[in-house]
Amino acid sequence: MKINNVDYRSLWEEKGKELAINVIDQRLLPFELKIVKITKYKDMVMAIKDMTVRGAPLIGIAGAYAIALALQEMIHKKQQAEKINEIVGEVRSARPTAVNLMWAVDKVASMLDFSLSLEENYECALATARQIFSDEVASCESIAKFGFELIEDLHTENRRPINLLTHCNAGWLATVDWGTALAPIYYAHRKGIPLHIWVDETRPRNQGAKLTSFELLGEGVPHTIIADNTGGLLMQMGKVDAVIVGADRVTSKGDVCNKVGTYLKALVAKEHNIPFWVAFPTSTIDWETDDFRKIPIEARSTEEIDYIEGLYQNKITKIRITPIGSKSLNYAFDITPGKFVSKYITELGVFDDIQKLRE
Repeated sequence: MKINNVDYRSLWEEKGKELAINVIDQRLLPFELKIVKITKYKDMVMAIKDMTVRGAPLIGIAGAYAIALALQEMIHKKQQAEKINEIVGEVRSARPTAVNLMWAVDKVASMLDFSLSLEENYECALATARQIFSDEVASCESIAKFGFELIEDLHTENRRPINLLTHCNAGWLATVDWGTALAPIYYAHRKGIPLHIWVDETRPRNQGAKLTSFELLGEGVPHTIIADNTGGLLMQMGKVDAVIVGADRVTSKGDVCNKVGTYLKALVAKEHNIPFWVAFPTSTIDWETDDFRKIPIEARSTEEIDYIEGLYQNKITKIRITPIGSKSLNYAFDITPGKFVSKYITELGVFDDIQKLRE
């Protein structure tokens, strides 16, 4: 996708003899485009933790590459192969909620064979990470095409520009290319369907205001940034045709764990008979969890509540917005029960029942 008319992906390999991964530092967007070169697995783990890279599919890919980077380091240090088990656990736990991270790391780890040399295991890990990378890109493009059909149906029915509401950032920055929730929007825009997107700011990190708007601007998609609590009013006023969001984990019963605030949008959409779509690759499904209460909900630093960042006099500046002495709580995700989801959009098609993906 494009930044200033230049094609980018959110993560890519740097050419060279040694494995090095380039990522866009998403903490600085939309004000500064900074490319970070990562050559050590601990730096990749930190990039996941501090949200230099973020978004469920993307941190899965980053985690997969972290294992390859670790093996490359172990070769240089002539360490024992068994140390990789400790590293796998470290990478898996970088962030607790998005299942793609565990899925991707486990997939790489399952391909390793301690009877082989470190060099052979490194090549295996790298090949697996590259396969996960290419599979996720293909999955997101398929999500774009399947989700487009839903938007096209809305346009055929209404014969006017379609207003969609989205929460957080589920675009190419959160994956590698295309995105999940934004992918059908990009596809529809390129097909000439007139669209307008309501972009939730998505406090406290403002991924909607900063990242989703940045993406839509780059692709020329009309959009308006709104305060998080405005969505209900817009739905009540008949100014939203559908809500489309991504997911960090989907249970076997179809309950959706996504950025905090998603649940409230689903409740209001249900009240006003507005379609609520969730877009994600099947790597986001946690088939082993049927009770959403078992999903670990990440509680991040309360600094994200107490402070806000923005551009002031051409410098990214952080200021405090809460009284010193007041307590804050910062859950990063909430859970939307499956009964509120109208359609699940995946690379395998569009489903109204998650169990159909098992057939």
